[in-house]
Amino acid sequence: MTTSIPRISLEQWAVLQAVVNEGSFARAAESLNKSQSAVSYTLKSMQEQLPVEVLVVRGRKAELTEAGETLLRRARVLIEEALSLERLAANLAQDWEPEIRLAIEMIFPPALLGEALAAFIPESRSSRVQLIESVLSGTHEALANGKADLIVTNRPPPGLLGQPLLFVEFVAVAHPEHPLHHMGRELTQQDLRAHRQFVVRDTGIKRSQDAGWLGADERWTVSQLKTSIQFVTQGLGFAWLPVEHIRKELEAEILKPLPLAEGGSRQEELYLVFANRDSAGPATQALAQALQAVCRNDKQIR
Repeated sequence: MTTSIPRISLEQWAVLQAVVNEGSFARAAESLNKSQSAVSYTLKSMQEQLPVEVLVVRGRKAELTEAGETLLRRARVLIEEALSLERLAANLAQDWEPEIRLAIEMIFPPALLGEALAAFIPESRSSRVQLIESVLSGTHEALANGKADLIVTNRPPPGLLGQPLLFVEFVAVAHPEHPLHHMGRELTQQDLRAHRQFVVRDTGIKRSQDAGWLGADERWTVSQLKTSIQFVTQGLGFAWLPVEHIRKELEAEILKPLPLAEGGSRQEELYLVFANRDSAGPATQALAQALQAVCRNDKQIR
């Protein structure tokens, strides 16, 4: 198989881009730290190798032809990809990871997660983040199976230490028209037993765990937290749900806390755990610091 080598180099496309961006050969030469004659020679050589004209000079201003606009549009992507490759090589030389795998409990407040990722982006050096939203033992399994560099879990795995991040408050809720809200008194576990409860399935494969009160005779299990929230807002049953995930529903009064005599709310503490703290790369550490910072700030606000 014959390997073809492009006749036009990335440097030539970059010089063309500079001339167009700057509007003149002189300003392009200055921005590229080249002589004006070198810029002119580069474009003259480029034009000779292309079957279409890409640049015309009108007065003192260099302008793209229609064909030039089409070609430069594609070339800009190539130039950015080449620069990205160079940045990646530099990052790899500094042991900067190209990808971080974060397994995080589904109950983690989505607004805080968004803040943490937004804070990480300027520090990321184009590292990708693979986000694994998990439940209970599924989070631990992601770590044990080597599929996560960092996890946020409600209990650190055996033999590993975790950094406390924040408490997540759960509250027992149902739609205001649900029969449990019309009993006119505080509710007991016996009252709950006769009604449908929604729980989210543990994402673990090897060992399934349960959490929260599970005494309802009719218990439905779903795979996603948002599905549980949707069903409860439709009046199909009740559930213990994390407050930060249902704040809008509570404010809109389409969900209402159940008047339980006890156990109407509970708190789960979440921890940040490294797969291996000593060997964690700078990108993983930067993401961990972003998570810690937003959680620390949230505690101070509260």
